[in-house]
Amino acid sequence: MSDFIEVADRVWVARYEWFDVNVTAVGSDRGLMVVDTHGSGLAATGVIEDLRRLGAGEVTTVVNTHSHFDHTFGNAAFRSAYGDIAIHAHENAAAATVVSGERIKGHYREDSDDPHREEMLATDVVPADHTFSSAVALDLGDRVVELVHPGRGHTDGDLVVRIPDVDVVLAGDLVEESAPPVYGVDCFPLDWPHSMDIVLGLTTSRSTVVPGHGAPVDRDFVEIQRNDLGLMADAIRNLASRSVPLDQALEVGDFPFPAERLADAVQRGYEQLPPSRTQLPLV
Repeated sequence: MSDFIEVADRVWVARYEWFDVNVTAVGSDRGLMVVDTHGSGLAATGVIEDLRRLGAGEVTTVVNTHSHFDHTFGNAAFRSAYGDIAIHAHENAAAATVVSGERIKGHYREDSDDPHREEMLATDVVPADHTFSSAVALDLGDRVVELVHPGRGHTDGDLVVRIPDVDVVLAGDLVEESAPPVYGVDCFPLDWPHSMDIVLGLTTSRSTVVPGHGAPVDRDFVEIQRNDLGLMADAIRNLASRSVPLDQALEVGDFPFPAERLADAVQRGYEQLPPSRTQLPLV
């Protein structure tokens, strides 16, 4: 159980201990839009109970900020509770949801000691059925929200939700507050800083930004994290330009984040760069 805390007019955020993941509810005269649905069907039933306890209306729309299980595995539970409601996501995220979900289920099948193993394996993976490529406005009745794909970063299907009437941006895992940004097997470390520039362009000095994990932040926090993401991209390019082998990069690189979390970042960055050309000295 977690309380939904109002961070702006009819925008409530609940922070769940498992993965420290955020679920956001946006109210309107037509009901609630829920952004991200938690990490299993069982976990999502708890979210639904918390929403009913909030008493702000029935859920009419769901949005997934990207394809990862901790943001999508509750989709089926929301459909079961509220009927055939629309689930929105970027087209790349919708296409990747099942594959990404089955990949994580494979990890849980091999880990018999994880307390969440059974609920993960029992979860039906349901991808979004309403997709877009660049940006779309959703008419919620007495307010409009914007879904924007700023580019590749944490995944190739990240979106942010802008709620212009209250100057709130829901950033998904493009922004993290309670831990460093997560670079996984499907990240794009060289693109991520440029995508963050688009996110910053959607904010003002007074904006509230809700990250995928952790407490809400302001624009200054997002700027600092964008700069660190830029330093990370520069570090990868520097390693590649010096022809540092991939298996040595983590030992010699100068990174803004803990090196033990960056194996996928460096590998994915190397894969994005063209093969280096060795230049022999002229004699």
